Amino acid sequence: MKLLFHCCCGPCAAACIEDLVAENIQPRLFWYNPNIHPYTEYSSRRGALAQLVSAQNLELDMIDEYGLRLFLRAIGCETESAADNTHTARCNVCYRMRLERAAAHAAAEGFDAFSTSLLISPYQNHDEIRRIGGELAAQYGVAFLYRDFRPRFREGQAQARALGLYMQKYCGCIFSEEERYLKPKQRQEHP
Repeated sequence: MKLLFHCCCGPCAAACIEDLVAENIQPRLFWYNPNIHPYTEYSSRRGALAQLVSAQNLELDMIDEYGLRLFLRAIGCETESAADNTHTARCNVCYRMRLERAAAHAAAEGFDAFSTSLLISPYQNHDEIRRIGGELAAQYGVAFLYRDFRPRFREGQAQARALGLYMQKYCGCIFSEEERYLKPKQRQEHP
């Protein structure tokens, strides 16, 4: 199977790739993540994926478009405030943006299927990723390969640390970074 594997970052991709290779699937990695902000975070994650690609002698297709304004428009923000956007709606738009670009690239380049490293995270909504992936598979005429990589999440993180990859502290969007800082404050205010 010729698989295009969307990667949100090196740490999330590491164990997924290992599982795919164990299934005799040699994925070509794909970088497209306009949701990741600020630019320093985007650059660090892109660099960690490039480091993983080099360490494991993998192939990478990269659409290197930092997309703060694109992302904000896509989730319906005319300003930098997303107060009217729910977490679920925002995440679904984000999943669709990245998976649609992966599906289109997979179809254009003759891949049999596409998938994503988002499927290793216990923090992502697998049902929505699977639903969106299925819709895009039908639209672009290329299969969506679903795998539940979550049991390997901690192991993948350990592999990334062993390789010296940058380890992110939040999902990627500017709003998830804000939530990361607000949660400890909310716990202190409401013990």
